[in-house]
Amino acid sequence: MVTINRHDHNHLKDVPETNAMNQSEKEKEMELVKRLMEKEAQAEKMDEVIKTNEKHLRHIEKSKKWQYAKPLQKVTGLFSNSKKRQNEYIMQLQEKLKETQQALNDSKEENRRLIMDSRKPDSNQIEQGVNTAKNNGNLLAYLSNLIRQKKEHEASYNYALRYAARVFMNEKKDFRNLVYASVMTGLKLEDIPEFMIRAGLTNDISLRPAVSFRTSLNMRMRQMQLSGSLPEWLLDHKMAAYMFADDIGIRRPWTSDRTYRMTDLPEKEGMVIKPADGAGSRGVYLVKHFNDIVDMKRSKKLDSWEELQSSMKQDLDSGWVDQDEWTIEELILEHDSQPASDIKFYCFYGKVGIILEIVRFPELKYCWWTATGERVRTGKYDQHLFKGKGVSLDEIEAASDISMKIPAPFIRIDFLRSGNELVFGEFTPKPGNYDEFDQTTDQWLGDYFVEAQGRLMSDLLEGTQFISFTQLTDKVNK
Repeated sequence: MVTINRHDHNHLKDVPETNAMNQSEKEKEMELVKRLMEKEAQAEKMDEVIKTNEKHLRHIEKSKKWQYAKPLQKVTGLFSNSKKRQNEYIMQLQEKLKETQQALNDSKEENRRLIMDSRKPDSNQIEQGVNTAKNNGNLLAYLSNLIRQKKEHEASYNYALRYAARVFMNEKKDFRNLVYASVMTGLKLEDIPEFMIRAGLTNDISLRPAVSFRTSLNMRMRQMQLSGSLPEWLLDHKMAAYMFADDIGIRRPWTSDRTYRMTDLPEKEGMVIKPADGAGSRGVYLVKHFNDIVDMKRSKKLDSWEELQSSMKQDLDSGWVDQDEWTIEELILEHDSQPASDIKFYCFYGKVGIILEIVRFPELKYCWWTATGERVRTGKYDQHLFKGKGVSLDEIEAASDISMKIPAPFIRIDFLRSGNELVFGEFTPKPGNYDEFDQTTDQWLGDYFVEAQGRLMSDLLEGTQFISFTQLTDKVNK
């Protein structure tokens, strides 16, 4: 049996991040190119100003007034410094013209912004508009108009960004790459033009903005919709997941082989009650003792079996739990009779991308970890973060090894923390609210997804046999 043990976590912070170091050097290089591009543009602008001033001087010197004034300059000497004063005056005019031109440019820029972003309602205005349209019975017409405005709005910005990129198509390579990289961050994946993607393949331009974990999973869901099934979704069924865990030797809780109605549940301590078909913590109860029962969703302690049944009835009446069908399994405690914390590994066929640690009692708290042991923010649960305990390298490697036995680019593997080991909980092919990651995290995990697809394809072409998974498929299909 494979036991995933916990070891010291502190050494994880010392693991070097080569990619981060390379990224830092790349950013320095890009900043230098940016400064050089700005300096050259300023130099070109200065050349134009000098040429303009010289042109004005030549024009003045050829003018009749200047010609008439020349004899007087020789005779009286009153205008001996006239040319100098003329030059100073011209420079003052040029400076004033420059200020006026800048003000005009600022005005034009503000007009362009107002044209492309003609209205920017706050959330209250948006909600009020939607509710009013719904109450008036014309929500679909309202949505149609809203969608049209959104498309027009985005089309305006996309055109401006694409045009900016095209302007630099024939400029110096470093300048062009810098502009392309900047433009790419403002475009959605599907809006990046082919000529920029082509430049990314032949030049040193990162195509990270062209990847997205959210988009990859959305496409995976569409793939499942079209094909009817995907390998990882076989493991979404609890019993199939436990069969697979048993076959590859992962420690898991004991579980009942039948379902119960609420009134038929066996009254026993040291068990977990769960809906037969549910997700998350709704309808999940930890029965430590008959007078010490934890309602996980409500983070509430219940003092009797009667309170438990009353709470379960509320779950059914409210729709939190769809059907009166429940399963029981072994209760895993972490320490001091505290409910086990959750450890969720986001696995990408042989690599762990990110880890979520969850404490659910007495209050719900989250902590995100990288595979190199650093706490990070991801845009999800930012209001409920805490300083977690983390995981060990051995645990990360074990999760990675498990994911290598599953022919899918992504699977989340969930465990419960029990003392000094992790106990398998479930496989999750589609994490809830995966669209809530911020852009940086979404693109970062998108890279993991794309790399995993490549590794999986290579292994399949080389004849890799997923023996345990194939055997599970045969058992389930019998």
